[in-house]
Amino acid sequence: QDWEHRQEEDTLLIERILLLVRNVLHIPPDPTEEQGVDGDASVHDRVLWVLHISGMDDLLKFLACSPAEQQWALHVLEIISLMFRDQSPEELADLGQGQAAAERGEDTQELETLRQREMAERRVRAMQRPSRHSRFGGSYVLQGLKAIGDRDVVFHKGLHNLKSYSHDLGKEPRRVPRRRQA
Repeated sequence: QDWEHRQEEDTLLIERILLLVRNVLHIPPDPTEEQGVDGDASVHDRVLWVLHISGMDDLLKFLACSPAEQQWALHVLEIISLMFRDQSPEELADLGQGQAAAERGEDTQELETLRQREMAERRVRAMQRPSRHSRFGGSYVLQGLKAIGDRDVVFHKGLHNLKSYSHDLGKEPRRVPRRRQA
């Protein structure tokens, strides 16, 4: 809801939710309780993952960026600082770079294999077709239309030219002098 349409209970509810999230993230880690495998995610990381899955991180980004919701800015800032509590800036920067470089390498490799496959298909298609274009459109016998003698007409053009066929096709028209023209 817009802040104009919110009632006092809604405002209190939002503030209580933000305080709850802040308090949950504020719980200090207990190394004796978290005896997992080296690569295993800590409890803090799992809480952050659940916040991400639920969409709470998007809501926090909205609250931080919206000028109409500036009253929650300090709560959101505190939550964000608690989210990055155990992280050093160098680790965060290296994590993004390494993952992006690995993904970029995989994408580049995949694109290269696709390009090689496409080039091979193109070469195979080029070998299958002749290099010169054949102008031969085919020969067709027009049954029922007689040529000289008792034979049927043999038509040497494409079928799309069949409608414009006449016996005078390809003949030079007889030139009539100007003074004899109608």
